[in-house]
Amino acid sequence: MGASKSKPTVDFQQIVDLIPQTITVLDARGTIIYANQAVLDYTGLTVADVTRPDFRDRVFHPEDVKRLREERQQALLRGKPFENEQRARGKGGTYRWFLIRYKPLLDETGQPLRWYASGTDIDDLKRAEAKLRYDERELRQLVDFLPQHVLVLDGNGSILQVNQMLLDYLGRTLQEMQDSGTNARFKRDLHPDDVERANAERSAGLSGRVPFEIEKRSLGKDGQFQWFLFRYKPIFDEKGQIAKWFVTATDIEDRKQAEERIRNETLALREEIDRTSMSEEIVGSSEALRRVLAQVDKVAPTDSTVLIFGETGTGKELIARSIHKRSKRAERAFIAVNCAAVPQSLIASELFGHEKGAFTGAAQRRLGRFEAADGGTIFLDEVGELPLETQIALLRVLQDKKIERVGSSQSIPLDIRVLAATNRDLNAAIAAGTFRRDLFYRLNVVPIEIPSLRDRKDDIPLLLEYLIDRYAQTAGKRIRNIERRTLELFESYDWPGNIRELQNVVERAVILSDGETFAVDHSWFVKGSKEPIGPTIPFADEVAQHEKELIEAALKESKGRISGPSGAAARLGIARQTLDSRIKSLGIDKYRFKVR
Repeated sequence: MGASKSKPTVDFQQIVDLIPQTITVLDARGTIIYANQAVLDYTGLTVADVTRPDFRDRVFHPEDVKRLREERQQALLRGKPFENEQRARGKGGTYRWFLIRYKPLLDETGQPLRWYASGTDIDDLKRAEAKLRYDERELRQLVDFLPQHVLVLDGNGSILQVNQMLLDYLGRTLQEMQDSGTNARFKRDLHPDDVERANAERSAGLSGRVPFEIEKRSLGKDGQFQWFLFRYKPIFDEKGQIAKWFVTATDIEDRKQAEERIRNETLALREEIDRTSMSEEIVGSSEALRRVLAQVDKVAPTDSTVLIFGETGTGKELIARSIHKRSKRAERAFIAVNCAAVPQSLIASELFGHEKGAFTGAAQRRLGRFEAADGGTIFLDEVGELPLETQIALLRVLQDKKIERVGSSQSIPLDIRVLAATNRDLNAAIAAGTFRRDLFYRLNVVPIEIPSLRDRKDDIPLLLEYLIDRYAQTAGKRIRNIERRTLELFESYDWPGNIRELQNVVERAVILSDGETFAVDHSWFVKGSKEPIGPTIPFADEVAQHEKELIEAALKESKGRISGPSGAAARLGIARQTLDSRIKSLGIDKYRFKVR
């Protein structure tokens, strides 16, 4: 049945013309056969113009005509109600958005006889939506430019949005973050030491209704952890329920590093307070001691490097502290490091610090003792025990006043004074190839030789009085006299352990004393035989020989390979550079172990 071309009756037309919406009647193919007055008024066209086949091309925006042509034609063929949004040009030449709804009039077979299309002006709504989208984009850009990481979570803590800075830091997309489960994301993004604590604090915070904070280390796309302060703030809906959580994460890595530095300095101060030495007081009036103190007075005001020689227990650190206390750096840190007490594989990290990921277990950046002493003084006790590769780094510090953390190539300038001490014969070590000659010259700017206690026996009575009084006060005892025989024993003994040994003997005697007279048992001073018993090989040579055998065995097992998982360094559990240094100093031919 063909489509009828009849127009609406007069009464119907008058009613339709009063409707403020635009209304058109179309035939089954979609060609307009009638338009109400609102269409004519808006377009400024006549009825004849409206019913022409090119009406759509003349009135609707070219982009919308092209966009909707196929979609509209298919909808007309289906014979079902449909709608679309398109821009129509008014008589003033301006386009406005309209929502056009199409509804078919069907014949007895279910086919469309004609279509009724009503148009509602939605231009103001579209403009409001566009402004809202623009405002949202502008807000999004603003949030993306914030120097903080920003997250928006739903009421349960699941991610809704994150800003670009956080995505850039993590190296992920929003979809990847949303697809990850909360627990999996915590385990992957957080430092292993923080997971349990941070997860518990987060769960507790999200179950409440008040803002909360968490400090935790987050993993960046570079594989390094960095400290952040996460602040969570709830956003409530009209019913008073938590609709969202707004979260900001602020970088606090520098603050944490500063705290670490303060902890280092506090530790150094605590170590200084807890030392069992004679504090900062140097007791004695012998000529040998006066010569040393005269040197201290001269060198202390300068920034010159001082190398202090002396047997074990002579008070080398005490002299170093005295130099620091008399210097212009007295108000800054005094950091003492016993180089012999730190494993060789860790000494570089201990002295110069390390970056995150510099080696296995280096989960975060750590400041070394040199940085902790910046502005003050560092004292390197037993400096002769430093491995050769660390000696090279120390040489650069003395030359350039700069350090490089382990795992970094960036130089860090320092304002620091270096004091060093040793009980070794460094000239012999230089001849043996275990100590660098150029480093010796850099350290030995002002040498100070500390006399042994047997060379300053005139000071023993003064030292005894000082130490007895000190330990008696600590023990809550009152000692008035020193037994004459005891004084003779003290003055005749050679004191191989020097003042440290003297301190220990006095402390023991005070503890065991029951009266007001200080006395010791002569058995405490049994002298060893002067004749060596057993092999005459020096202990250092014996150790070196044993070390050489271990290294050669590891080289043999690894077929001469130094580095790598199956190399000799890995088998011995030391750094490749350390092994190379020891091979050279021990005169080992590593090439004879290689498979030919």
